[in-house]
Amino acid sequence: MNTPFESLKHKLTHSQQTWLITGVAGFIGSNLLETLLKLNQKVIGLDNFSTGFQHNLDEVQSLVSNEQWSNFRFIEGDIRNLNTCHEACKGVDYVLHQAALGSVPRSINDPITTNQSNIDGFLNMLVAARDANVKNFVYAASSSTYGDHPALPKVEDRIGKPLSPYAVTKLVNELYADVFARTYNFKIIGLRYFNVFGPRQNPDGAYAAVIPKWTASMLKGEPVYINGDGETSRDFCFIANAVQANLLAACVENEEARNQVYNVAVGDRTTLNVLFSTLKSELLRHGIAPNTQPNYRDFRVGDVRHSQADVSKAKSLLGYEPTHRLAQGVKLAMTWYIKHKQ
Repeated sequence: MNTPFESLKHKLTHSQQTWLITGVAGFIGSNLLETLLKLNQKVIGLDNFSTGFQHNLDEVQSLVSNEQWSNFRFIEGDIRNLNTCHEACKGVDYVLHQAALGSVPRSINDPITTNQSNIDGFLNMLVAARDANVKNFVYAASSSTYGDHPALPKVEDRIGKPLSPYAVTKLVNELYADVFARTYNFKIIGLRYFNVFGPRQNPDGAYAAVIPKWTASMLKGEPVYINGDGETSRDFCFIANAVQANLLAACVENEEARNQVYNVAVGDRTTLNVLFSTLKSELLRHGIAPNTQPNYRDFRVGDVRHSQADVSKAKSLLGYEPTHRLAQGVKLAMTWYIKHKQ
């Protein structure tokens, strides 16, 4: 029996639509681009290369046919420029808004730039998409919105106070989205990502996500640092799950499913200590024996202790069914990390 996502992919291959992906040269954006081009969709991509990379786009080009690649048009520009947003939204059916400055520590170090990109840029995109009469607008929300709310698993309608400037910006996104839906009858859906990981996720830099950063350190024989005692837990979500959620959200026909936010995760949680062992074991399976032990240091300011999603709302209203748990995702991602190690 076909899943809702398999049915949607079949439908899309026979019905070409035009999609806009902001942040297209980034980790999630480039994976969305790859999937949509392989489904023979037309895609406009917008990126300013602040956290995205040309080599991500080059890799996607190598994975699709010449005909599929010809369906892609790239705009180098910044969502903080309203005219650029208007240009990008022309003739677009669906918007997948991924462009943002992620990272809690980055936002603590530079709250002004984070606010400009994540709130000013977001509002620009809402206005431009509204003016272009897009069919649906899907945006990257964040599990950081749950803030200091202690309950597990995290349920969409129960949040706490934000713990970082980044979390504030993602909460404001949700408030603006709701206002646009009510005021302009704007079709919009937010996806609260939980620790998404996979191929093309940048392992370098001060704000790199934990899985690619630790893997790169193990491959290079460098120290692996764990913030706190290692019992902090996260709901790690492989990129294929996030791609599925974006496409289902964009194409959902159930009016009740719109103007909502959804958790995008697996519904499980893994401690950092277990994650370290999982990555090390997967490297050993590839014949690589990392001579690395974890180095424990202070807890990081702004981090929540535990995070786990309830994904029942996404399942019931969007037809979302996560296909990859942590171990499956690490197995697929590790092949890419090893191939692309510096």
